[in-house]
Amino acid sequence: MQVKRVSLQEEYGFGGYLDCMALDYPFDIPMDWSRPAVIVVPGGGYGMTSKREGEIVAAEFFARGYQAFVLWYEVRSDGASYPRQFLQLASAIDYVKKHAKEFSVKPDSVFAVGFSAGGHLVGSLATGHQDASAIAGKPLNASPAAVGLCYPVINYEVGHNETYENVLQGYEGEEKARLIEKLSLDKAVNDATPPAFIWTTAEDSVVDSRNSLYYALALAKRKIPYELHVYPQGEHGASTGAVEITNEMPHYKRISAWLDDCVSFFNLFVK
Repeated sequence: MQVKRVSLQEEYGFGGYLDCMALDYPFDIPMDWSRPAVIVVPGGGYGMTSKREGEIVAAEFFARGYQAFVLWYEVRSDGASYPRQFLQLASAIDYVKKHAKEFSVKPDSVFAVGFSAGGHLVGSLATGHQDASAIAGKPLNASPAAVGLCYPVINYEVGHNETYENVLQGYEGEEKARLIEKLSLDKAVNDATPPAFIWTTAEDSVVDSRNSLYYALALAKRKIPYELHVYPQGEHGASTGAVEITNEMPHYKRISAWLDDCVSFFNLFVK
């Protein structure tokens, strides 16, 4: 098993780092073998990155047949604002694809899963991956096969204003207004946007569930495949729903079903 940390700053110059957890070739005789991959992107309002939405999520996907990676991107306290985090995720996907043989990854089956502001970051790439090379000033193969959006921030009007203030620090006036519009992701869905698995809770008092609904509707309008779950109970930040990181309540056990459902959805797009 490979466990390593990659400095994306050293590899690409945009900052951030990638934790890698990949199963080595498991057989005693030569054969063609590889796994799909998922990059997990924690939330934290672009003001921090939540450990509760990092390795523990990656471990769940690893156990379900995926090589797993966690992106630790820069936040407000690092002086980072858009598009720096966008470029860090784009670089992470490019890195995994370029090192597919090393990590026994299917290069056309690299997925991304983000939580809250991490969901916003994943959604930003889902709706804008085709522009990544131009923004970076270098070629980046940054297109995910599909994405998972977990109680994501999507729309400025019903989203989490602090998330937008953090990711747009330093912007003012018309330029800030333009970026708020661009980063209201339901308005940015286009024909190149990949399929999405989306889940949230009706009780979320931090990021209104309408964020998920708006994004799903935008996908539906373009006939892009999606799966949407709105659990009736549970507060923001449920992560995997595991007892060890949530309150021991029956509805959190129900929420944990999202992992199997997400993997089943992703498996539809494995090549």
